[in-house]
Amino acid sequence: MRIIRFLNENQVPTLAALTDDEKVYTLPQQGFMELVDAAEAEGTTTLAFVQNLIASASPLNQNVQDLQLLVPIEAPEVWASGVTYEKSRDARNYEATGGKLDATTFYDKVYDAERPEIFFKSTAARTVGPNQDVYLRSDSNWQIPEPELGLVINKDGKVVGYTIGNDMSSRDIEGENPLYLPQAKVWKNSCSIGPAIRLADTVADPYDFQITCRIYRNEEKVVEGTAKTSQLKRKFDELVSYLLRDNEIFDGTVLLTGTCIVPPNEFTLENGDRIEIEISSIGVLNNPVKSQSR
Repeated sequence: MRIIRFLNENQVPTLAALTDDEKVYTLPQQGFMELVDAAEAEGTTTLAFVQNLIASASPLNQNVQDLQLLVPIEAPEVWASGVTYEKSRDARNYEATGGKLDATTFYDKVYDAERPEIFFKSTAARTVGPNQDVYLRSDSNWQIPEPELGLVINKDGKVVGYTIGNDMSSRDIEGENPLYLPQAKVWKNSCSIGPAIRLADTVADPYDFQITCRIYRNEEKVVEGTAKTSQLKRKFDELVSYLLRDNEIFDGTVLLTGTCIVPPNEFTLENGDRIEIEISSIGVLNNPVKSQSR
């Protein structure tokens, strides 16, 4: 069972359940966390609560592909984890050493350290949803998407759902100096999430998700890569526990868990490209790429 948001015929944001056979049922709640809280108030799981809501309802006549989807949750904050996969560590080393192969840097230390790298990524106002433009940073010449599994958590750090995230990144800015990380990660429309939230109750093994990223140029596929969350160096509860340390977290926060798919080093995104990120049992997050003028 997945949860989506879309604009109805009156252009009103609407919460809905999306079943595994692709049927869409509208829900009375306004937002995802309201749904989670309502289930908790009744002492049941979110899955059981949703199943009860839709048991006697009729699905929409529209297919999910025909809906104008929105971000599935207006996350007050999006945080991200870095260097959680070996592939990410190697890519960061390549950036930091000016392209030296097999070089080692402080990123090796981060990869092996007890404390993970966690950084602030986005706010609700900076985050876009399915089919919305992600922007290129105007002062960077080497930019890529970072396809990631996102954890939707409540204020106590409980994982209540899983979504797809795109952590747009400027490799040249981060490689120039690690202290430039916020500028390499945070700008307008530099984060997308969606298209749905897979209820945590329905996921038997969160380390069994398959992630695929495809990049199209003139609608021709120029990059494709796959990975599985089983390749993670760290566990999700470890990442969440460090995010919560001496920190106030809000209901509906999204924590991106790092990437294991990195395009070839000679590749950079261009205006007009299109990014597809697919995670098994969640869906496909599609975003066109747009340049910004300086």
